[in-house]
Amino acid sequence: MKVHHLAVPLAALAITATACGGGSDAQDKPSADRTLTVWLMDGDLTDTTVAAINKAFTQATGARVNVQIQQWDDINTKITTALAQSDPPDVLDLGNTDVPLFAANGGLSDLTRHRAELSGGQTWLPGLVGPATVDGKTYAAPLFAGNRAVIYNKDIWAKAGVTRPPATLTEFAADLDKIKKAHGDGAADFSALYLPGREWHSAVQFVWDAGGQLASQSGGRWQGALESAQAQRGLQAWKNFQNSYSVPASRNVDNVTPDQRALFGQGRAAAIVDTSISQIVKAHPTMKNRIGTFPFPSATPGKSQPVFLGGSDLAIAAKSRNQALALAWLKAATSPGIQKNDIVGVDGWTPISTQLIDQTRGGLAPTAAAFLTAAANSVATPATPGWATVETDKSINGFFADIATGRTSTAEAARSFDGHLDQALNTSGQ
Repeated sequence: MKVHHLAVPLAALAITATACGGGSDAQDKPSADRTLTVWLMDGDLTDTTVAAINKAFTQATGARVNVQIQQWDDINTKITTALAQSDPPDVLDLGNTDVPLFAANGGLSDLTRHRAELSGGQTWLPGLVGPATVDGKTYAAPLFAGNRAVIYNKDIWAKAGVTRPPATLTEFAADLDKIKKAHGDGAADFSALYLPGREWHSAVQFVWDAGGQLASQSGGRWQGALESAQAQRGLQAWKNFQNSYSVPASRNVDNVTPDQRALFGQGRAAAIVDTSISQIVKAHPTMKNRIGTFPFPSATPGKSQPVFLGGSDLAIAAKSRNQALALAWLKAATSPGIQKNDIVGVDGWTPISTQLIDQTRGGLAPTAAAFLTAAANSVATPATPGWATVETDKSINGFFADIATGRTSTAEAARSFDGHLDQALNTSGQ
């Protein structure tokens, strides 16, 4: 699952050199020109970052790199076809929650034995490495993350007497009550906090914050877990928050129609939960110094809600004839230097480990640092190829909308959706 706050076109890039590649316990098959083929998704990395990774790789191996930029339309079908061929791309940029889909069919190399050298002692973010770890085996290495934090209009908050971000969920609710009162309770066109009912990424944070899970695995099978007492508390807390502070018209819509960033920029929302302020500032330049951010507060004092991480993982095709070279490219891309200087410094993504978050957060503007703080506490979606079905059929969107609108109770909605999860998560997802 990608969370894009960049839209930078990439150009295919090739760097040439001579010499031999690095070692691996996997045997490289003969390659005529020692060229590594890397598929990257359009908009994921800037040319500058791609060049930095390739330079580090070439210096380490002497091999060449052929980066091929892929478009998003029907990409999973294209990847599935490519992995089945005898000469697939060596390295693939995959959405983190899509990794199980391709690992299940034997299309990806098992990187478990290389995890220690790839991580270099770092603690990878659970939201990235979790979906890439299937049945205890690691099939991809994290590349970058993107996640959500609260974005708020400091002027609107100040006029309501709120001058600093809340530390707990209770404080957040009290602040939103003040903002709501200042704009007239029940105003049909203003949300103290705009929370679209079908936007599941922010909604599920309440479930995780209450100690609940989407699903659990036992005996090799997945089972929906939203009927648990913890999940039910989280769902009810989310419904209360959504119904109290977001306009009724938001209960059965997503974050795109209407565009919540546009609503925020127009002053029709005092706060939203989103992935970046960049597009807001681009559309409303005068708001640049009027925007603040903070991680969504937890019900537990001193903590923030666990977040869903979207982003990219890097995998190696099982049929690649350049296994050791591919591993070297992954090591370059995940190295602390590339992560700090390029993934964060140039591209503005969240880095892949808690250590790198701590090392880079202090040098960022406060509006950017909040996203890194939030990302340090993440939860993975179920590591099964069937999760792709849940995202594709948008059943999870409908589940939260059913609760927000009151079409069904939290218990009824959970019972129905758990049944769907029981079926979907135990299929191949193809």
